[in-house]
Amino acid sequence: MSLAPVQGNGVPFEQEPIVFQRNGEVFANSRDVASFFEKRHDHVIRDIDKLIGEGLPNFGEGFYTLPATGSQQHRCFEMDRRGFTILSMGFTGKKALRWKLRYIDAFEAMEAELLQPRPAMIDYSDPAVMLGVVNHLQAENAKKDEIIAEQSVQVKKLERLEAATGSMCLTDAAKTLNMRRDDFIRFLDGRKWIFKRPGNKNWLAYDDKRRAGYLEHDDHLYLDSERRERVSTRCMVTAKGLVKIAELLNQPLN
Repeated sequence: MSLAPVQGNGVPFEQEPIVFQRNGEVFANSRDVASFFEKRHDHVIRDIDKLIGEGLPNFGEGFYTLPATGSQQHRCFEMDRRGFTILSMGFTGKKALRWKLRYIDAFEAMEAELLQPRPAMIDYSDPAVMLGVVNHLQAENAKKDEIIAEQSVQVKKLERLEAATGSMCLTDAAKTLNMRRDDFIRFLDGRKWIFKRPGNKNWLAYDDKRRAGYLEHDDHLYLDSERRERVSTRCMVTAKGLVKIAELLNQPLN
């Protein structure tokens, strides 16, 4: 009595369905089908012959040799999914239905894979193709060099600014960042860098941004409409703050 092979945990081992593709179509071989369903191959051949005799065209005959028989040729068949489905209708047994479904799943999986778009093959022996490849690589290298150069200039500007002293008003900071003043104000206000006190028209800096050295206050004297001397406080952007804002905006400095 023959025993079914088992896996390491003692569970009976089950083969995987074997299908293959040729010229964009999926097939199974009668030898693999017989092995998977634990049937004698000559019995499977007998069933296929009957189906061919009834006019089913979904089988292609072939031959193979076995080392034990030398050059003697043995018959086999290749079948598409329709041929396999009709053939396997006659297979019975406790696990036959599950095995049939597994084989059909294998057919469908490979058919779906064949439907996926394939990248076009490049003929590198064609001089025109090689010239196009070289030109493309040269263009990509040129773009890379431009990006590196731009980044180098930007880094130098940031380093120069961060080392600078002094500060600038919100209007001048917006110009430096190539922004409209209103957009710049909305940006800082939305991120809680600046605010206005009720009844005050001047923007002021949040304390955490002042402590971080990004913003500072400047008090300056002015004369009101009655020629009286007044003190006004306005928000100023430091060099360190300008660098930080430029990083948040991810845009070059002018």
